[in-house]
Amino acid sequence: MPAVPIAVAWGDGIGPEIMDATLRILAAAGADIAPQRIDLGEAVYLAGHSAGIAPEAWDVLRATRVLLKAPVTTPSGGGYKSLNVTLRKTLGLYANLRPCTAYAPWVPTNHPGMDVVIVRENEEDLYAGIEHRQTAEVYQCLKLVSRPGCERVIRHAFEYARANGRRKVTCMVKDNIMKLTDGLFYRVFEEIGAGYPEIDKDRLIVDIGAARLATRPERFDVIVTPNLYGDILSDIAAEVAGSVGLAGSANIGTGAAMFEAIHGSAPDIAGRDLANPSGLLQAAVMMLVHIGQPQVASRIRNAWLRTLEDGLHTADMAGPATVRTLGTAAFAQAVIERLGQRPGQLPVSEPGAGGGGGRRGAAQSQSQSQPQAQARQDPPGAAPAATPRPTKRLLGVDVFVDAPGIAPDALAAALAPAAAESPMALTMITNRGVKVWPNGAPETFCTDHWRCRFQAGESPEGVGHVEIIDLLARLVAAGIDPIKTEYLCSFDGEPGFSLGQGQ
Repeated sequence: MPAVPIAVAWGDGIGPEIMDATLRILAAAGADIAPQRIDLGEAVYLAGHSAGIAPEAWDVLRATRVLLKAPVTTPSGGGYKSLNVTLRKTLGLYANLRPCTAYAPWVPTNHPGMDVVIVRENEEDLYAGIEHRQTAEVYQCLKLVSRPGCERVIRHAFEYARANGRRKVTCMVKDNIMKLTDGLFYRVFEEIGAGYPEIDKDRLIVDIGAARLATRPERFDVIVTPNLYGDILSDIAAEVAGSVGLAGSANIGTGAAMFEAIHGSAPDIAGRDLANPSGLLQAAVMMLVHIGQPQVASRIRNAWLRTLEDGLHTADMAGPATVRTLGTAAFAQAVIERLGQRPGQLPVSEPGAGGGGGRRGAAQSQSQSQPQAQARQDPPGAAPAATPRPTKRLLGVDVFVDAPGIAPDALAAALAPAAAESPMALTMITNRGVKVWPNGAPETFCTDHWRCRFQAGESPEGVGHVEIIDLLARLVAAGIDPIKTEYLCSFDGEPGFSLGQGQ
């Protein structure tokens, strides 16, 4: 069979050094791949491509559908988009898997039994990147969470747990505050989790969840969480396990996959032969399983584990068990020299094991990255279940206005004439989400950004777009400055909007 073509991006900072080291190990281990170089990152940004990727690179990515990527640098200053976000969204890489495993006593850690996999939603949440400056004082970032997006990543997490013999999946959200967005994520977690009765399920508010992950990681197994929380939690987990430099990640989609280290480009040590290639190597091991070369993946991982056990470490791993501290190139050579060997105490990686390591034993080996291997065709969770569309009714509108230096009662009085001519009544004014009218507290600090809620009465027909447009026209005529609207709708009779704090 011909070698498997993969796109390879050498990246910036330490990227070229750790990519060269990783590819040397892959070649020595017999990986049957045909790397196709693409340029991503700082030079591409500075050449005028705002997302850090040129059009010709997309052609290679669409042809290979697999990318091994070193970290990149985003130039300082405005106007540059996140390359990782662009790649994940454009290629539909909806699930980010980040295994975080302790390698004690060879890598120092306070939690030698740690073995956690973070499954992070990869396309939505605040990473939609939809931001606006709305007034002189207030900026906005929209948090977008969809049912299909939740279904795909949550089903992927449960399939991963089932395939790997994992005992528990924990959902981390902040649904006590974000009752609609994070509330949806948890509702979908409950719905999908019901189909996996053999797996324990629990939920934690993300703030206490992050604290417990940092202090008691052994209580966790698989964690599934929205995008922003997953980004933060996975770095916490990697650092608690021993070093961010040891962790790789897989970004899985229905038709493509990207594999990368989770750390940055570290330009301060670039070119000094100090960087640890382990994170990118673990990502490459996950990639090999994904493209159907599990024996090579196992061979590399066992050699890497044996290198750790022999006390040959890069500087970031150095501790009491270190026999010799090696540079990037020498560490890669040490791994190459141990190809065909197995670790003596750390769990042996059997063919099929992904790059995440783990202490679940051989039972996990074939299936640890099974979702990765399947992702190229039809991964678990790629086709969310169809749900009937609810009956939607328009009940009113939240009109956000720019009104500096005004008291809530005075603003309500200014809005009253427009409301008097509308089928909708002014029912509430909030400032930064806190109700300030009617019956607001005089201590509440207010900015120039106000949400003014207009709602229809009990009419079963609700209101129409024409009435809302007419209301806005009357507000403008009265000297009010609307900056944004959000329609208030019910879905099958349930309100599709939050009430606001202080109500």
